[in-house]
Amino acid sequence: MSGALSRTRVLLICLGLLALLAMVILVGLCVGSEFLSPLRLMEALLGGRPLDPAWHDVVFALRLPRLLLAALAGFGLALGGVIFQALLRNPLADPYVLGVSSGAAAGAVLVLSLGLTAGFWVTSAAFGGAILSLVLVLAVASPGRRLGPQTIILAGVIVAALGAAVVMMLISLSPSHRAHNIMFWLFGDLSAAGYARVAFVAPVVLLAGLLLYPVAHDLNLMAAGEETAAHLGVSVERIKWLLLVGVSVLIGVIVSVSGIIGFVGLVVPHLARMMTGPDHRLLIPAAALGGASFLAAADTLARVVIAPVELPVGVIMAFVGAPFFLFLLTRRRA
Repeated sequence: MSGALSRTRVLLICLGLLALLAMVILVGLCVGSEFLSPLRLMEALLGGRPLDPAWHDVVFALRLPRLLLAALAGFGLALGGVIFQALLRNPLADPYVLGVSSGAAAGAVLVLSLGLTAGFWVTSAAFGGAILSLVLVLAVASPGRRLGPQTIILAGVIVAALGAAVVMMLISLSPSHRAHNIMFWLFGDLSAAGYARVAFVAPVVLLAGLLLYPVAHDLNLMAAGEETAAHLGVSVERIKWLLLVGVSVLIGVIVSVSGIIGFVGLVVPHLARMMTGPDHRLLIPAAALGGASFLAAADTLARVVIAPVELPVGVIMAFVGAPFFLFLLTRRRA
């Protein structure tokens, strides 16, 4: 991808996806257990007649931070998915392939089982568990500092199984009133979103996007094979270490504030690839921005599908992602 026309295509697609994200957020601000007219909201946003105090709190204190957190989480999960699918040369890889989600879950469930439900404790424990699982995977998968895709995946499966065992043990030992909070978190929960969590996640997600995008050209070369990429001047092992650690830390931060939200990192990269093609210089921003809109829309649906009761957003993603996952499996087998 080179030349002015290609840069123009990237810009146009990104602007289109940003417009889609803005539309999704606008709809999400208006719908819920109570409906607010989009025209009334736009009037208030453009400096016209302000919203009533009750509506102002609903829109700007409850719905907006939740939508922003969903968009940031979707951005990071889709970014991680497209990076791992390219790095491991496996179309069914997702951001949780290294067992980071299981480590985060074990940490969060540990503090929830102890009755520590404050956001600080849950976020800190989940992030600590994610980093610990990353260290374990890299220690198992990198004898001699060489990282093979199959070894990485197997090490991730082992660590994920260990984390799942810890989670099940803690749930079985927890009282029923705490087990409900644990299960809600495990299915992905954005109901506790606030501007503090948005401020925690936003710099990490945006910095990850800026740091990971420059390796898009190297990923294109590595798609032809690691030996070919090395002959063309790519520092293959350095790139693999950078991406594995960088993406895993990013996913650890996201999981620590949102719980485990599946399928975003699997479904969105494939949809973006169908739309833009395999060139990662276009695929990476398209997948990341598409993931932001996708998860924000899914969380809005989770709030309204059986209102006033809310579903965990992970349930909505499972209903969407599981059929798509079966489609990918069938297509790959064919």
